[in-house]
Amino acid sequence: MSLGLLILRVVLGVIMVAHGTQKLFGWWGGPGLRGTAGMCEHLAFRMPLAAACGLALAETVGGLSIALGLLTPLGALLVALVMANAVYLVHLPKGFFATNGGYEFNLSIAGGVIALAATGPGRFSLDRAIGWDDNLSGTWWAPGVAGAALALAFLLLTVGRRHPAVSQAPA
Repeated sequence: MSLGLLILRVVLGVIMVAHGTQKLFGWWGGPGLRGTAGMCEHLAFRMPLAAACGLALAETVGGLSIALGLLTPLGALLVALVMANAVYLVHLPKGFFATNGGYEFNLSIAGGVIALAATGPGRFSLDRAIGWDDNLSGTWWAPGVAGAALALAFLLLTVGRRHPAVSQAPA
């Protein structure tokens, strides 16, 4: 079981670090921080550069946390938060399947990291080496991480973004 958790953690973590460093540094053909800020501007974030930094750091730090098995629920929260926002802002209108730009990839990653919050990172992790794994995993971590990610996503999507004024119809 521990080898399976290690493989799952490393794969999910590397995917997230790769996406985060694309946004942060422009590695692997990514947009870099300026391009990511432009995307955040297009998505109507009030402070696009701050949103870009938060997005890139959440993916990078969350991915490293998952891959190393260090503070696993925190890494899961960061990744699940990014995935929730990505689904709502970009992928939901395109349907389920990734071939159409849908949200299946984001849902898979979110489900994987939330499952890791419940099971724990396994024997081959820094949480285990430090002795934290018993306190940082368990059944209630999954709904806790999922609920916190959804609540934070809701705050970012409402308070963190500009919304057009609703015009009132004449009486």
